[in-house]
Amino acid sequence: MRIARFSIDGNVAFGAVEGEGSDPAGLVLDIIKGIPYADFELSGTKVPLSKVRLLPPVIGNKILGLGRNYADHAKELGNAVPEVPVVFLKPTTSLIGTGDAIEYPSFSDEVHYEAELAVVIGRMCREVPRERVKDVIFGYTCANDVTARDAQRAENQWARAKGFDTSCPLGPWVETELDPSDLTIQCTVNGEQRQLGRTSDMIRSVEDMIVHITEAMTLLPGDVILTGTPAGVGPLSVGDEVAVTIEGIGTLTNKVIKRG
Repeated sequence: MRIARFSIDGNVAFGAVEGEGSDPAGLVLDIIKGIPYADFELSGTKVPLSKVRLLPPVIGNKILGLGRNYADHAKELGNAVPEVPVVFLKPTTSLIGTGDAIEYPSFSDEVHYEAELAVVIGRMCREVPRERVKDVIFGYTCANDVTARDAQRAENQWARAKGFDTSCPLGPWVETELDPSDLTIQCTVNGEQRQLGRTSDMIRSVEDMIVHITEAMTLLPGDVILTGTPAGVGPLSVGDEVAVTIEGIGTLTNKVIKRG
């Protein structure tokens, strides 16, 4: 099932996406009663997807990223594959949805795209054993871990480089029934392919990540884990349109604008 979060006439709701493909003209939303993490019912009230604004599909308590989780990406930036996972935080104020603008930050001259598979947590969990990982996952969505690369190189902590406002596009919806082990990830800029990889190339699996992270902290429903990016990262400029497409999910599209 595909679960979207949207606004219509000033109201925000969740809905189940019905229809084939990802063209909004052929899709409708069946509005969900309540929130989707617990047992929920469909209201039967349906609205065309083309009539709503899609929002970030979740607003959780935190967003965690896994750095250098593809060997080729680590190599292209001149980094070794870390012996232990590199985990960083992005604030929820960095979240935007598909169709929203990425605002180029004033403190950077080198902003990069990073296409990633995102894992959405569905229940509160801590110290999750490997055999129970699937029980705590709500679903998967597309992410762009937008990064101020010059700030990342200059600063020991990545908070500004990866946490500035609008640096975490997420969407277009959450797919709850998906095997994440071998999916195609693609990024295009202005229609030109820049990244093409597969989740099977990840150094650490989704199970590895959740076991590692929950050893340290409690995850809550709606929390997001970014699983790393394949090789091919590169710069974005004001006016560019960047799109992240993941097999079995859909496409997340955003335009880059100057911060005003």
